[in-house]
Amino acid sequence: MTSQEAREHLNYLMSLCLRKEEAFGPLAFEFTRDNDLDKLGLLPEEQFNLWMALADAFADEPKRFKLKLEALQKAVEVLHRSKYADQALLRDLRREIQKTEAELTIYNEAYRPQKPVPADKHQIIVETDLPNYFLTTAQKRAAAYYQRKFKLSTEAHTAQQFKNPGTERKFQPDNLVVHKEFPGACAPFMNARMNAFHLMLPFDLKISRKPDDPLAAGVRVWYAKMGYSYPLRYEMGKFCSYFGDEVLDIALDDPNLLFVSASEVKESELGTVERTLPQDVPPEVGLPRAFLEGSNTLGPYVQIVCNIKVWFDASGVSLLLLGAPDLPEYGLMGASGLVVRTYGTEKVAAYAEAAKKPWQDGLSFNYINMHLALLPDSDTAFVPANTPIFSVYPVLSRQTYTFKDVRSLR
Repeated sequence: MTSQEAREHLNYLMSLCLRKEEAFGPLAFEFTRDNDLDKLGLLPEEQFNLWMALADAFADEPKRFKLKLEALQKAVEVLHRSKYADQALLRDLRREIQKTEAELTIYNEAYRPQKPVPADKHQIIVETDLPNYFLTTAQKRAAAYYQRKFKLSTEAHTAQQFKNPGTERKFQPDNLVVHKEFPGACAPFMNARMNAFHLMLPFDLKISRKPDDPLAAGVRVWYAKMGYSYPLRYEMGKFCSYFGDEVLDIALDDPNLLFVSASEVKESELGTVERTLPQDVPPEVGLPRAFLEGSNTLGPYVQIVCNIKVWFDASGVSLLLLGAPDLPEYGLMGASGLVVRTYGTEKVAAYAEAAKKPWQDGLSFNYINMHLALLPDSDTAFVPANTPIFSVYPVLSRQTYTFKDVRSLR
């Protein structure tokens, strides 16, 4: 960029500022970030005007004050070299810098936690027959999935820093420079996705009300509606009981039918597999078949049994199980649940085993599975391999906290 081009661009930016255009802040920030204004030949007075306008354009939010402070300091620096230099203006600028620094300090002190993190963390001990996949690979794949899906572009990230011009704001839906209202810019939105323990599958999963195009590794069929479900087989154009040869009078278009199928394994970093697999097919087909054979239904929900057993101190922590936040995009909803203590309907052998090892002392156990149902307006759902399906959030046990009216503390 030549000096003449730089000056023309500066004039354009300042015209945006005078018209209170939203685009001024992002464009001016990009210009100052990517260029040395002295090398471009801009006069100190021109630089001063730009830095002051930029400082005023930042959103009035403490987390933006660091950038505002940098702009004010740059303005002071060039002020000494400009014809504007006088003690009164310099004094006003330094006061503004001191004010901004003080406000930034207040924000930083309030933002950072005052209490140290406890040395002893709650331990949630996981037993599973796919330990490498569920504990490591799945968590890595989930993080990559959410980053890929919601990561802000450089332009969108820059636009976050600047305020809207209020009542003088113009309608500019096609101006990408001012686009900043994205899910990835919302910290709670991203925390709900990045701070969970993620459940997913290393193969594609399809749930449908119709038998069309099942996935290749295997398929299960259920009659499933609220209050009742029953496993089926489909042979020779007829539905039969899964438990025998009884032919059942169920039409192929019955709305209560669920066809659940899976593809072959598509994850290369599966790691240890301790689950018993069928021996008549390759392992990449045997694993999804084993999942299907272990699955069940509960009313209209398909229960994908993950064989994940968790141990935790129920006096301090509970486990919140939810369908992954983005699950409805795939045509599914997940059944939510709060695990607060040892599972109440397990077989006796499980309770006897729960006291055999020293580390189990004082801990409760429960199982984490995925319960999935088609959305009311969906006939088919397809979830690609390594897509987050369920989220597990450790939460405080109900007995460890209370909600208190602030008026009682006055």
